[in-house]
Amino acid sequence: MQERYSRQMLFSGIGEEGQALLQNKHVLVIGAGALGTGNAEILARSGVGTITIADRDYVEWSNLQRQQLYTEEDARNHMPKAIAAKKRLETINSDVKINAHIVDITPLEMEQFVHGIDLIIDATDNFDIRMIMNDISQKYAIPWIYGSIVASYGVSFTVIPGSSPCLHCLMEDVPIGGMTCDTGGVISPVVQLVVAHQTAEALKILTENWEYVRRELISFDLWTNQHASINVSKVKKAACSSCGPEATYPFLTYENKTKTAVLCGRDTVQIRPAANEQRDLEAIAASLSKLGKVEKNGFLLQFKTGENRMVMFKDGRVLVHGTNDEVKAKSLYHKFLG
Repeated sequence: MQERYSRQMLFSGIGEEGQALLQNKHVLVIGAGALGTGNAEILARSGVGTITIADRDYVEWSNLQRQQLYTEEDARNHMPKAIAAKKRLETINSDVKINAHIVDITPLEMEQFVHGIDLIIDATDNFDIRMIMNDISQKYAIPWIYGSIVASYGVSFTVIPGSSPCLHCLMEDVPIGGMTCDTGGVISPVVQLVVAHQTAEALKILTENWEYVRRELISFDLWTNQHASINVSKVKKAACSSCGPEATYPFLTYENKTKTAVLCGRDTVQIRPAANEQRDLEAIAASLSKLGKVEKNGFLLQFKTGENRMVMFKDGRVLVHGTNDEVKAKSLYHKFLG
């Protein structure tokens, strides 16, 4: 079977020794959308021994433009993304063990998944999960690779516990709001470029070529031809509660995660963001108006999507009407409100 990897082994950075390392490594991919499918396919084709995929969603027609493991049949059958990805990856490389989990990631799931993991790949679509991922990475000293896309813009950064700044150092607090793929769209080439950066760093880490791991934050806009490589080493904060010497891992606690509650007798789920922050309802309304009817006053805005109606207040609290399913409500919240 070494013939399968012969061209990769001819590359001096990997060779026979690196290939043997890859076959004994375990990567956790959080999210099975555009970045998740791209990362998982390259890692499977590269011969990584075990890949665990966790995703809460199912395949929709709008996914097929950029999520490379899925087919029209998957969309017709509303196949869970993790299961559809596992099925496809096993036809690509039967030597790789694929674990699939249909799950909404919380600190509990992350604690269960990380044991025996060598690397975590960020392929999710919201900062709640990213900050959980960040704290888990620091707690168990597991490197992770951040990646994000929207419109024609992409960004990637590799977090090495004990060495690089963590995402909390860079962000200070969980960003609230902002454009998403569902409000700003996304073009497929930006997916491929972020995946290329993530998987290149993954191969370096998994083959233990630490000296070549990129230490800068990479960002680019393929449409406007902008590219930046930012040295963020000085951003590392000695007192960071996620990666400092007295780390408390705040995003693994209940207080610092998005909270959901079913409102009694109302077929409604209330969602409260991890941090209270005044929201710019005018900007959000402008973004959502491209997707459907938006009504607003000085205190809240309403947005109708399918059978659900979402009401957002200035403090970031959202009521998702038309469901008592908390997982579905959270999915709509992150899909449209970031």
